[in-house]
Amino acid sequence: MADASISVAMCTRNGAQHVARQVQSILRQRPAPIELVVGDDDSSDDTLAIIERVHAEEGGTTRLTIIRRRPPLGVTANFAATLAACSGDLIALSDQDDEWMPGKLVAHAAAFAADPGLLLVHSDARLVDGEGAPLGSTLLEALEATPAERAGLAAGEGLPVLLRRNLVTGATVVLRRSLLEHAAPIPAEWVHDEWLAAIAAAVGRMRLLPEPLIDYRQHGANEIGARRPTMSDRLARLREPRAERAARLAHRTALLAARGRAIGVSAEAQRLLDAKADHEARRARLPRVRLARVPAVLGGALTGRYSRYSRGAMDVLRDLVTPAGELPVMTLADAAAPTDRGAA
Repeated sequence: MADASISVAMCTRNGAQHVARQVQSILRQRPAPIELVVGDDDSSDDTLAIIERVHAEEGGTTRLTIIRRRPPLGVTANFAATLAACSGDLIALSDQDDEWMPGKLVAHAAAFAADPGLLLVHSDARLVDGEGAPLGSTLLEALEATPAERAGLAAGEGLPVLLRRNLVTGATVVLRRSLLEHAAPIPAEWVHDEWLAAIAAAVGRMRLLPEPLIDYRQHGANEIGARRPTMSDRLARLREPRAERAARLAHRTALLAARGRAIGVSAEAQRLLDAKADHEARRARLPRVRLARVPAVLGGALTGRYSRYSRGAMDVLRDLVTPAGELPVMTLADAAAPTDRGAA
């Protein structure tokens, strides 16, 4: 893999304001990617004209493929389809409004060359404002990643970390194309980067490069942004009705466990996936009356389920105090059912 070919999968929608800088930063990478595949979700501005202009000026040996999607597919489905159109041994994911630092691709390529078992590599990112000025923190700092979480990801022991919560952001990801054999189709219920990371960690290995390798632009119109939660954010979460979120998490983790069985992950990985699905199914079945939840929640805390498969004391408190809310159309039986409903 020392001379692995690299594709870039970029998804766009009305990104004219920042896309030129991002495309320039991609085309100036060494090694240069063999292709830039753009999946455009029905942009109505000059996004595609700008990409074509920058490629004409700086494209060199990098091929440009633009796929116009009308009607738009949405973020996850657009990325899934764009990934499928890439031909490189490695595929780097790209948002339309960030900027890659020099050396990003060479750092990722070196990680894959050093470890043939790696399926996905991600990095930290520097947070910048709409004008590109640093905001004084990194992505993992904003996500409040603990030293233990960072160490686990950097050591290639990602599955136990990701079963507690996702810490992989697609804009920082490079994956081995063979991962798609296991990860496709991406269920509509999942965000593409979370799903790709979880499958990579369950099937083989994924790893964090701890240094920031992109500028991750925060400009108020991000599809998915990053900022450190405030105290008011934390209190608001404790007031959010829990039924819909709990059912959604149970359903998503049941899909992941089912995919693990379908693709034949190791016995230990499947045990962890099943335990995570069971934990979220139990949370989804908690009584609507707060006081009646206490025995089950405290039992889960005492057996270590909350520390292994969710965010420990934070989720214990959330399950004890959040209001029940109304159940979604999807029933709890659906949420716990280990069936994969297919692609986005």
